Amino acid sequence: MKIYVGEDYKEMSRKAANIMSAQIILKPDSVIGLATGSTPIGIYDQLVKWYEKGDLDFSNVVSINLDEYKGLSGDNDQSYRYFMNKHLFDRINIDKNKTYVPDGLEQDSYKACQQYNNIIEKSGGIDMQLLGLGHNGHIGFNEPGEAFEKETHCVNLTKSTIEANKRFFEREEDVPKQAYTMGIKSIMQAKKILIVVSGKGKADIVKKAFFGPVTPEVPASVLQLHNDVTLVGDRDALCEIL
Repeated sequence: MKIYVGEDYKEMSRKAANIMSAQIILKPDSVIGLATGSTPIGIYDQLVKWYEKGDLDFSNVVSINLDEYKGLSGDNDQSYRYFMNKHLFDRINIDKNKTYVPDGLEQDSYKACQQYNNIIEKSGGIDMQLLGLGHNGHIGFNEPGEAFEKETHCVNLTKSTIEANKRFFEREEDVPKQAYTMGIKSIMQAKKILIVVSGKGKADIVKKAFFGPVTPEVPASVLQLHNDVTLVGDRDALCEIL
């Protein structure tokens, strides 16, 4: 595993964006796995700046997002499709028909998951997967449990995840209780993995995930078994391992 440290969030974001932009420049038709949440926003902003300067071309890129809330439409301002449009897709020249997010409105969980597995398979696999890291070690919505979930599945969100997400909703009861998420097997089959962390609140879980035992109780720990992982964090997030 390669580890890069930025002095602050801005520098961390720029370092991670550099890695993603290199992937796109070297392979213009890359299949990029994308993540939502507060941590990747700085990365997306930096990629947009380079696109606006003419340094990046997204016209042949395919994107596959990790997850989506079950029950939310793509035009709901709390959906992950909406997030991606706002922070990246609407600001670059990517073909929206080649940007994939699970269908939150599909109530048949089996059907929704199979459809998404098929999309990943037909894409030829993911060249680079961007990941954030949850406070409980989740990646995507792969929550702590007794086993690693393999492919796209519907997950009941934990209390800690619901608690972390409720700030985005007017009322706690509006927070979705389920989500569709790419599975561990799909993530691990990506050729390269880029995981980004920010803030002192992530320091403990970074140490557990990357320097503790590999266990489904800390889903991100499975990344220790991948042969091409890059961890980029600010100094606060990495303070326990530096």
